[in-house]
Parts: sequence; C-alpha cells; structure tokens
Amino acid sequence: MKRFAAIAGTFVFTTIAGLTQAAQPNLTIDAFFGTFSGGGVAENEDSIYFATTARDFDVKIAPSGSGFQIDWTSVIRKGGDPKKPNVRRRQTTRTLVPAGAQGVFRCTSSGDPLKGKEMCGAKIKGATLSLFLMRVNKNGIYALQQYDRTLSGTGMKLVFKSTRSGERVRTVSGRLVKTAR
Repeated sequence: MKRFAAIAGTFVFTTIAGLTQAAQPNLTIDAFFGTFSGGGVAENEDSIYFATTARDFDVKIAPSGSGFQIDWTSVIRKGGDPKKPNVRRRQTTRTLVPAGAQGVFRCTSSGDPLKGKEMCGAKIKGATLSLFLMRVNKNGIYALQQYDRTLSGTGMKLVFKSTRSGERVRTVSGRLVKTAR
C-alpha cells in the first residue's frame, strides 16, 4: 500500500508539474539576450562502442534591428595525443528577424533547401529558443539540425540534435552559465 501511495504521489506531482509547465507563457526574445559559456558531451549511435566527445560552448544572443543575432562557438575535443589533442573550433553566426507569428523568426540568410541552400528559422516556446537549420543535398537526402536553448536559473541548458533523413546522427547536451548581459 505504501508503494502504491508513493507511485500515486509521483504521478500527481508529475501531472501538476506538466500542467504548470504547459501553462507557462512564452518568453520574448529579449529574455535570451546575453553571453553564455559552458560545456557538454556529444553522443551518437556508436557511443556505446566508442567514447563520447567533450565540447565547450560560447553563445551570444543580442538585438539586431527588429530581430536578433546569435553567435555560437563549439570547441570539440576528440582523441589524439594527450600532449597534443585533436581540437576543432566551429564558429557560427545567424541573424534572425520576426516572421509574422509571435515568437517565430526567420534567418536573413535563409535560402531554398532544394537548391542546396540552408533554410533557417527559430521559435520560442515557453523558456526555450529553438533554432532549426535544414539542407537537402543533390540526392534528396536532408540534414536537419535543431538547437534548443532553455533558460533556467543563472544560465541555459543546450540540447543539439542532428538528423539525416530522419535518422539520428548526433546529440549534444550541455549547460551554460550567463557571463554577461
């Protein structure tokens, strides 16, 4: 009986927390403005056989015209000699403007993915800013990247998902701390 009460209590708490979260209003883009730094790990389908990779992140989100600019850097450490590890640094910048609907944005550089150009957009849902990047290659295989940046406490949680024609390629999870406004 005690076990049933514990399970029922957990169910009620989870249900109430879900309702509270569902009722949470969407933030506006200015809530995301600032500079954030942190780290995380990347996993893929082979992670059970091979090591995951460590990542460092820097993200800056700032106003730009009627929209915003987002700059992010990923430092990827993977293998190599411990005295000279393999380190790659990727820097990306996108400028987004309102797309008409509240909390929906489009990249100023967005193109036609069927012509090999990147399609880019973003939306805000609750405390999460999601950025989507999509390309289609000449064989019709599409690649979709999704960056979910969720504000919490003194920073944000990052979840990055990369898929190719619906198949998961990589997932990266991390935490970042706000270091500047």
